[in-house]
Amino acid sequence: MEPWKNDNRWFVSPYNYDPDVRSSLRFAPRIELHDITLRDGEQQAGVVFSKDDKIRIAEALAEVGVHRIEAGMPSVSRDDADAISTIVRRRLGPKIFAFCRCMVSDVKQAVDCGVDGIVIEIPSSQHIIQYAYDWPLSKAVDLSIEATRYAKAQGLYTVFFPIDGTRAEPGWFLDLIEQVAREGHMDALGLVDTFGGCSPHAIARFTQQVQARIAKPLEAHFHDDFGLAAANTITALTMGVQVAHVTVSSLGERAGNAALEDVAMALRVLYGVDLGIRYDKLYKLSQLVRKLARFEIPSNRPIVGDMLFKVESGIISSWLSRCKADRPVELFPFHWEMVGQPEADVVIGKGNGRDSIAFRLRAIGVDIPGDDPRVDTILARVKQASLRKHALLSDDEFRRIASAVVRLGNGARRSAARKLAARTVPSRGRSRRGPSGARRAAKRR
Repeated sequence: MEPWKNDNRWFVSPYNYDPDVRSSLRFAPRIELHDITLRDGEQQAGVVFSKDDKIRIAEALAEVGVHRIEAGMPSVSRDDADAISTIVRRRLGPKIFAFCRCMVSDVKQAVDCGVDGIVIEIPSSQHIIQYAYDWPLSKAVDLSIEATRYAKAQGLYTVFFPIDGTRAEPGWFLDLIEQVAREGHMDALGLVDTFGGCSPHAIARFTQQVQARIAKPLEAHFHDDFGLAAANTITALTMGVQVAHVTVSSLGERAGNAALEDVAMALRVLYGVDLGIRYDKLYKLSQLVRKLARFEIPSNRPIVGDMLFKVESGIISSWLSRCKADRPVELFPFHWEMVGQPEADVVIGKGNGRDSIAFRLRAIGVDIPGDDPRVDTILARVKQASLRKHALLSDDEFRRIASAVVRLGNGARRSAARKLAARTVPSRGRSRRGPSGARRAAKRR
């Protein structure tokens, strides 16, 4: 068994495990997932979680096995604070964190909720402090020191969270962090790409610069504005960053955050790093969050898209027919069961070929050989119907088409048989040759 081909669980590129590739990886001995769906996820425009919603999601996250849950921001509302307190009392297993502004009053509210730790934010770029907050620069420094020292006094694990870190002026940013670490307190430092404006190569440089100046555990918090949050997160993890901030299915502010399922599965399959979570619960978790948040994801979204294991084209249907039972990962990089997805199947639509139709006919119990001309008739009708509908056809629609063609074919065969019988079966009391034929035959004799 090779690491890139694990029986029928996954089959990816051997280049992932090339010694030259892996020699540069510096993963921490233990990597934790810090899920922020209940806080940053709810900041997606239009998403509202009730207290009960938050509890259900926290329970599902615990069932998956995430290591930390950021349960919300107590200062948002009394309901939010109550939800955090209730989740803490449930003792679900993961450590429970709250999100705070760099204000002593916010930290006090987190203490009252009984959380294990806090993520405490402050603006860290001169331009955002000046233009977005309208503060003097000294205010950001003073608030950070005061609030983090208070958090330490309360025994909270404190993650210092400098907003807009990747766009901050490097010298100012690093000086700020060092001063807070020295005069205030931080147990860990968040690497924060608030606006998703970093490439993976830039994240590597940013991480390297911080590591050279700050001797603290680091946590990756990256947004997905260019679709790179998961890649950026993994880049940071390969450099020894210990905690990944993630949301379910990339829910979050603007384009969202690094997706829990993308990061977890990429680490497991492409890098051989097992986070110890229940990967087979990822699809179910995504479905729950989507339902409660009332938002949709693309049907072909990585890992948890609803159509990820559905096949329409004819050639891939033929592959599925040959390989599904014994070699399913010839068609997919990982098995559907690994993430709790429904089994791979063929769907009916304009992109079908003969093999797609034959596959679905077998699935609905219609016994027609693959080379039967009726398969072509069904295929033509399916394409026409799908084009009119601008969508896939349901099983009921497919059955109606198939049944109509089968009935037509059976009727045509019965009609042909009757015509043949009329030509070949003699009428009662009359020679098949008829009178004139009989006389000609007699002459020949």
